[in-house]
Amino acid sequence: MRSIIVIPARYGSSRFVGKPLALINNRGMLERTWLIAQNAGADEVLIATDDDRIEAAAKSFGAKVSRSSADCENGTERVFDALSQYANKPEIVLNLQGDAVLTPPWVLSEMLKVMKADESVQFATPATRLSLEQFETIKEQKARGIVGGTLVVFDRNMNALYFSKSPIPFVRPNNLAELPLYRHIGLYGYRYETLANYLTLEPGPLEKVEGLEQLRALENGINVRVVLVDYRGRTHWSVDSPDDISKVEAIIAREGELVQALANS
Repeated sequence: MRSIIVIPARYGSSRFVGKPLALINNRGMLERTWLIAQNAGADEVLIATDDDRIEAAAKSFGAKVSRSSADCENGTERVFDALSQYANKPEIVLNLQGDAVLTPPWVLSEMLKVMKADESVQFATPATRLSLEQFETIKEQKARGIVGGTLVVFDRNMNALYFSKSPIPFVRPNNLAELPLYRHIGLYGYRYETLANYLTLEPGPLEKVEGLEQLRALENGINVRVVLVDYRGRTHWSVDSPDDISKVEAIIAREGELVQALANS
């Protein structure tokens, strides 16, 4: 069962132009993400871009590159466009955003493991358990207008019931030892055919109001398998603006590098 991790990367981000080429501790962001993907156990890692500068940088550190159309509206479209050039389509596709420089490789490995073990899993995404204290902190942030952070609830078969930027579920005062509180991690795995079908679907009202693309799958009856992962004490963070660079560098200084190749640099 052939698997591939595709890293979509574009130069013209509205909030951070040239973001994939930004340096974190003197190592390019895209190279960092690629090295993490290389340690996840997929059969292949591919960078998808429409930019000459990103292609040149990727090839300089040995990455395989596929050009995608400049008309792609998001990373998901860029992943599929890059793979459309392949004659031998992979069965499992993981979409790893180029700014996800603090994603533990074992999170990607766990997604691959679940999708290889159960062929009925068509669409997968990870989540981590939250303590009540962490959940309350997210609630307070959202009450102050901080939108970041998506919550997920799922059924007994680990299939997602809903994703939301709102704090879900509502927690009544109780004595439950284990509350169903989970934060969604924005990584996605698909069967190739499911990805192709997904991109033919129109965004529904829930996706539009929440701004969450995974809701398109739920609104069209596609099960999304939630893969519970453990960050093992690592901090979850991505780079959305230049200000995040120093934050990521501080996290790395405190927690160390995720893969040996980065530790040796």
